[in-house]
Amino acid sequence: MKTPLAERVRPKTIDEVAGQKEILGKGKILRNIVESGDSPNLIFYGPSGVGKTTVARIIAENSGKKMCYLNATTASTADIKEIIGEIGTIAADKGILLYLDEIQYFNKKQQQILLSYIENGDITLVASTTENPFFYVYNAILSRSSVFEFKPLSAEEIVPVVKRAAKIACDENGKKIAVDDEKALKIARAAAGDVRRALNILELGLMLAESGKNTEITDDILEQILEGNSVRYDRNGDEHYDIVSAYQKSMRGSDVDASLHYLARLLAAGDLPSACRRLMVCACEDVGLAYPQIIPIVKSAVDIANAVGLPEARIPLADAVILVASAPKSNSGEAAIDRALADVNSGNVGSVPRQLQNKHFDGEGAAVKGQHYLYPHDFKDHYVKQQYLPDNLKNKKYYQPGDNKTEQSFKDYLDKIKK
Repeated sequence: MKTPLAERVRPKTIDEVAGQKEILGKGKILRNIVESGDSPNLIFYGPSGVGKTTVARIIAENSGKKMCYLNATTASTADIKEIIGEIGTIAADKGILLYLDEIQYFNKKQQQILLSYIENGDITLVASTTENPFFYVYNAILSRSSVFEFKPLSAEEIVPVVKRAAKIACDENGKKIAVDDEKALKIARAAAGDVRRALNILELGLMLAESGKNTEITDDILEQILEGNSVRYDRNGDEHYDIVSAYQKSMRGSDVDASLHYLARLLAAGDLPSACRRLMVCACEDVGLAYPQIIPIVKSAVDIANAVGLPEARIPLADAVILVASAPKSNSGEAAIDRALADVNSGNVGSVPRQLQNKHFDGEGAAVKGQHYLYPHDFKDHYVKQQYLPDNLKNKKYYQPGDNKTEQSFKDYLDKIKK
């Protein structure tokens, strides 16, 4: 079976690694660690295809230590103990460097088994994860490791990798299939920061071009590949939460284009529930009383989207997202209920005023007979002054009207009838 192109062109030195200049550039700390050949315990985190595994392998090769590899998704406690058994042997006389891929899948017990050997230096750990290690990695291991974040690559950083890989692949096969700058950039953009993804697209494009006796990867070939290769992400991972966070913050910030961009990313990943849920939350939380009619409008758009499903769901959702992003904003409703909850949660409550209680008769021991509730509809403007809050909170003000036209009109109405 032929080795995938991404593996065949994997960089052998730090200079060949694309991107990550913030940690691998000249004079940067991780580069100095790699070039020293004496690595501390390291944890790399970031999305797939950004160089974590490549850098870990380069560190292992430069260390002179016996390299052991485990993938936490499949490794067992027995696998860990087998590596521990090699400590002090001739094969590992300079120590062991354990490259642990996807460390977030190791449970606490498995991570604890490694701990003492990491602490005394018998094992040097270089681990990688696609999740934030501060949430998923045992704290004792974190405190004994240096953590480096790997960022998604820009399309411009991926283009040279694509062109270099295309040349290597063609040289291997003795073929000449052109990949011009425009096609390389199109592939790089479709990869969304993932070098491995870009190389997989390229490899499939070269294969289709060769089978069709083309001398280049044509637009038609790329369209066929990219049509079924929309950007995906882990719905339980950091990237998911980053995207839905950016989605709501863009609507809150009245940036229509950014809001549509993040909606498109959610829909391309098939994540209709998140797109709908955050949209409804934003309509209530961020537009709210500045345009209260928006709440049933957005709910209707969400109902239509769920009824028709994707891809048609994109249309009512786009309409609703544009409306929310373009609407006046107010969080006065959210702020008001949060103030009220703060009192309730702190125990600052009190007895319900007598006139509001659900009582139809008084016991013999009641000091004051009668409920004395005043029915507002019996009075002018359907309003009458009476106490509704408990005695200890009777002067409390939770709601502060926003400065938008709608809430100011409500305020004017209330001021008028209460005079």
